[in-house]
Amino acid sequence: MDLFDDEGPENEAGNNAPEFSVSEISGAVKKTIEGGFSHVRVRGEVGRVSRPRSGHLYLDLKDDKAVLAGIIWKGRAVALAQQPEEGMEVIATGKLTTFPGQSKYQMVIEDIAPAGAGALMAMLEKRKAALAAEGLFAPERKKELPYLPEVIGVVTSPSGAVIRDILHRLRDRFPRKVLVWPVAVQGQKSATEVARAIDGFNAMTPGGALPRPDLLIVARGGGSIEDLWGFNEEVVARAAAASDIPLISAVGHETDTTLIDFVSDMRAPTPTAAAELAVPVRLDLLAWVDQQGARLSRALSTGVTQRQQRVRDLGRALPKVETLVEGPRQRLDYLGERLPGALNAAAAKKRVALSNAGGALRPATLARGIAAERRRLDDLGGRLTPALQRKLNDKAQSFGQVARGLQPRLVQGDVTRKGEQLTNLIGRLSDRASRQQSERQARLDALDRLRETLGYKETLKRGYAVVRGDGQVVTDTKAAKAARDLEVEFADGRVTLNSNPQGSLF
Repeated sequence: MDLFDDEGPENEAGNNAPEFSVSEISGAVKKTIEGGFSHVRVRGEVGRVSRPRSGHLYLDLKDDKAVLAGIIWKGRAVALAQQPEEGMEVIATGKLTTFPGQSKYQMVIEDIAPAGAGALMAMLEKRKAALAAEGLFAPERKKELPYLPEVIGVVTSPSGAVIRDILHRLRDRFPRKVLVWPVAVQGQKSATEVARAIDGFNAMTPGGALPRPDLLIVARGGGSIEDLWGFNEEVVARAAAASDIPLISAVGHETDTTLIDFVSDMRAPTPTAAAELAVPVRLDLLAWVDQQGARLSRALSTGVTQRQQRVRDLGRALPKVETLVEGPRQRLDYLGERLPGALNAAAAKKRVALSNAGGALRPATLARGIAAERRRLDDLGGRLTPALQRKLNDKAQSFGQVARGLQPRLVQGDVTRKGEQLTNLIGRLSDRASRQQSERQARLDALDRLRETLGYKETLKRGYAVVRGDGQVVTDTKAAKAARDLEVEFADGRVTLNSNPQGSLF
């Protein structure tokens, strides 16, 4: 039959809801109730109490409007500090579930205590409000936990499962040094010992023989409010608040709350969770380091690649080397071609200038100049002696006139002294004149030697010749062809070349 047939029996009935078995309905209800009420605390009066031979404890919790069935399994029932009795006002802690065999829901009780715990809760709230008013719960006073402490101090019972769980979790995540301060975690001595342990850890000397912890964990397993009451004492809360070492509280299970949780720097739901908060996972750190190393390598590789590409881009933008040197190379070739001609032209120009200068330094002209200088020196030398004589006579007459006006003795001594000075002066003047004449003679001799050196006569001795055409020096073939008579002067004489009948020698 077609499921969508309008004439089907289900459509005729007008009901297409799915069908469930009784077990399926019971299971769905069980999951719903257990999921929504996994952990509850119920206050009520104990009704009917049943203790069968199995050891389990069955009871009813009731108020003036409803009744809730409850069960305490054998293991929990034996451990109860006070057995429930009918008519007792209690607070039961546990979870809701169902019993499909009787189609009812019930509470599996994990702990049950007299309703007098409400007074403890009221006291706890009052104490909590007083400490909060002092600012012990303020978030700004809480210290940051060290990322990787070297030493961890644990305040707990050394014989319980808590310390084993903490050590196991630390060993799995990141092994650290652990100092355990054993305390009683339940009873009348619990609060005093926990406070002393916290103060004792803080009193340790950093870097001492017994190292001071970098982090504290105050831990205890779950229990009733009476069991955990030691951690609600004011002395414990104040010791935790005054601790200079960052402190993690891990008292009870996730639903348990004590005063130390509010003053501690961090609250962990369980002791195992406290160990997880205390240290990171070593393998995660190693993986993170490897990832950072890989990122660094990729970054370096990418940076080098980008810079290489940048260099290549810039290289493509630059002109080629051949283009840069083509112009200078062409100018070099051009100047190289001009250099021999320029050198020859410069040499010819210097040669002509030298020849002209050599022609101006004729022997006859130099000889006449030297003779004129010698005559001038001789004339000066002839005039020097009479001038000196006249000067001496004038001085002598002056001395004589002075001497006649002085006493004989003084005049005689002065005349003698003046005569000596005059004689000395005459000698110095003569020497000076001689030296000047010698120096000028030496200069004339040097000039004459220079004339001989620079003159073309010395050049002719090296195989050169001077060509004159019609009395003028000839420096090129054009002037030579135009001249009628050519005269060639060698070192030892001159040769005259007469022109041919056509007026040309060539």
